[in-house]
Amino acid sequence: MVKLYNHFKNQKILIYGFGKSGYSCFVNLNKENYLNIFDDNKKLLPNEKKKFYISRKDLFKTNYDLIVVSPGIDLNKCSIKKYLKKNKSKIITELDIFYLKNQNNQKITITGTNGKSTTSKLLFDILKNCKKDVRLVGNIGNPILLEKNIKKKTIFVIEASSYQIDYSRYFKSDYSVILNIYPDHLERHKTFKNYIKAKFKLIKNQNNNCYAYVNQNDKYTLKEIKNYNLKNKIIKVKNFTPKKILDKIKNPYFKNINNQSNLNFVIEICKNLKINNNKILKVVNSFKALKYRQEIIYKNNHLLIMNDSKSTSFSSSLNILQSYKNIFWIVGGKFKKGDKFNLKDKYYKNINAYIYGKNKNFFINSFKNKIKFKLFKNIREVLLEVIKDFKKINNVTQNVIFSPSAASFDQFNNFEDRGKYFNFLIKKLNFIKKINEK
Repeated sequence: MVKLYNHFKNQKILIYGFGKSGYSCFVNLNKENYLNIFDDNKKLLPNEKKKFYISRKDLFKTNYDLIVVSPGIDLNKCSIKKYLKKNKSKIITELDIFYLKNQNNQKITITGTNGKSTTSKLLFDILKNCKKDVRLVGNIGNPILLEKNIKKKTIFVIEASSYQIDYSRYFKSDYSVILNIYPDHLERHKTFKNYIKAKFKLIKNQNNNCYAYVNQNDKYTLKEIKNYNLKNKIIKVKNFTPKKILDKIKNPYFKNINNQSNLNFVIEICKNLKINNNKILKVVNSFKALKYRQEIIYKNNHLLIMNDSKSTSFSSSLNILQSYKNIFWIVGGKFKKGDKFNLKDKYYKNINAYIYGKNKNFFINSFKNKIKFKLFKNIREVLLEVIKDFKKINNVTQNVIFSPSAASFDQFNNFEDRGKYFNFLIKKLNFIKKINEK
């Protein structure tokens, strides 16, 4: 343990996985340690790093002090799973390295099934506007170990995934935020209980002078809190923004329930940071949506088009479906294990669903006897049909919501590719022009 707190000096360390995370760990640890790199695909390593590569055969003969595992690696499915399980007590993450080297810096860590990136970016913008030395890192922004010129007053806003938290051993956060918990990543965590446990580790590891923020309506988080004798200060955050604040918000991005909930967490954190509502509202009203996350790409008096390609489960779409009326809902992709469509009956009449992709049966079974739906091969076919259907309706505001509620991997590399393609089609098909000509 002494070695760990001595800035990782003179240790034999294995870095498993050489993506962005692995690279940043290598750069951070390289000067004073004996390092090896192992990656399931050696070809991905830059030529100058191949001298650090260790073969699978030699790996099994080597005794390391620490093993840094990239969060995207599944310990139960990787090529060296037996070796890692045998040496599980040595596994750490980039979050651990960061924490042990920067223990005195203020850390605000945000996790949850939905809304992590938006909440992190909004809080970062507010702190930046207040002239704070703040860094946006983790799943959003720069890799946490590549930050430079860190000072005593530097504040870190960290977006953390369940994978990162699950593998970490030492990481602690002054402010820990769990926005919400819904069934997700069960192909990795195996059970919903394991997924909750991974998220909740962020709160469980805190000291008694720390703050934890949870959703007062999230039954899973509240149930988990009762299982532990927690010493930190638990703050339960409401879903709906107070009217006195909501009335001052002009940004349409914050008119849906999802983003109001995200905003409420930011407001509560800012209370402890002594930042007043006027400063918050100034940033909120100028805040630009992150790409493909409930991004309003067009709006006039009778049409709103939202690109929410980041939606990869029903839980990430439900609050949007509750926030609008007259919805053309474009949905489809690779469904997630354990996902369920739990929208309340009173919202069914507002929605017409357009299902695309290869996994139609999952969505058909989810929507049957609930909402109207049509089936299509791809997003292009959907948009052409929406143009036809739009011309049949009365002159009331209609909302075209691209919120797939599924992973993108059936037809795209990632949600960014999917979101970019949707925007491309809107332009290519002259979608807005044709709709406005009705």
